[in-house]
Amino acid sequence: MTSNSAEIKAETRPDGNGTRYVLTGEWRNSTISHTLVKEFDKLEKAQESGPVEIDVSGLTGIDTAGAWLIRRLITAKSTEGQSADVIGAEGSVHELITVLPETVPAPPKSDAPPRTLFDRIFSPPGRVALSAWSDFYAAMHILGSAVRGAQLKFGRGSGVSPASVVTHIDRMGVRATPIIILMSFLIGAIIAQQGAFQLRYFGAEIFVVDLVGILQLREIGVLLTAIMIAGRSGSAITAEIGSMKMREEIDALTVIGLNPVGVLIFPRLVALTVALPLLTILANFSALYGASVVTWAYSGITFDTFLGRLHEAIDHTSVAAGMIKAPFMALTIGIVAAVEGMKVGGSAESLGQHVTASVVKSIFAVITIDAFFAVFYSAIDF
Repeated sequence: MTSNSAEIKAETRPDGNGTRYVLTGEWRNSTISHTLVKEFDKLEKAQESGPVEIDVSGLTGIDTAGAWLIRRLITAKSTEGQSADVIGAEGSVHELITVLPETVPAPPKSDAPPRTLFDRIFSPPGRVALSAWSDFYAAMHILGSAVRGAQLKFGRGSGVSPASVVTHIDRMGVRATPIIILMSFLIGAIIAQQGAFQLRYFGAEIFVVDLVGILQLREIGVLLTAIMIAGRSGSAITAEIGSMKMREEIDALTVIGLNPVGVLIFPRLVALTVALPLLTILANFSALYGASVVTWAYSGITFDTFLGRLHEAIDHTSVAAGMIKAPFMALTIGIVAAVEGMKVGGSAESLGQHVTASVVKSIFAVITIDAFFAVFYSAIDF
């Protein structure tokens, strides 16, 4: 042991009656060993006759951890009916030991009745329902503010900042172009390859053009683009607004008379509504090009044959069916991201949780919208 380690030694008192515990070294949390704590446990349970003295004159330092061990020993001996006195304690050492309570009170028992089986079963769905209603209310507030206009200042006329909208279009649309084109090219190529492989058994490889054209233009193009934007731009919106909420910048906007929805959220909603349809067009062209390359290399279908069959397989309704969904999906992604950003608390953990929730909820909402439109198109034979 080092010279500053905490040590305790038991010896008989000079008058031969009782026991004296001599404490030496530094009694701090960093110097008290596990072995010493176990030794203290044994001393507290030891049956001794006569008074007990605890000599702390040899201490070179003490903190709350050391003082608490001494207080525990005093309390244990007093409980057994023995007198336990501290000798050699001066100044702050004496104050630190005496200020500690003899025992730590047990935590109060909760007066709440035990939860019933009904409560345990139906409380989680109830909380989810209340949370969904709260999110829906917040989403409608943001949507209503967007429909009304930017309203940059409370109680004054609407206004749109073109520079802000263009900046967000650049961030959400232009900078997302490479990944959207690459992803769509690969998706189109994969659909064409798998479709041609299966249709080859029936001698109908040419119909892979119909498969890729209809599937890409009506469903896959806008859906995968929206999912990519939800993960890329939706999470960024939540993180940006959430960081402003953590630093109380949104409260500062309100204090100076600016509307946070008009300043922060409205330009992002406009940018998403413009960028997502344009990205969907690029995704469709890229996927069809990828499909044409694969069918040419895999099935020998030339580009002229591919285009001719594509013109026969699709019409304006196939293109419109996908493009009509894009603005709705863009608004949904932006609103969900903004709602989650406004719910961020004051910790980094809260920011991470709401960014994750934003992506998950946005993707779920996008797929739900796509399913709704599929049913709607089927009902009206579009």
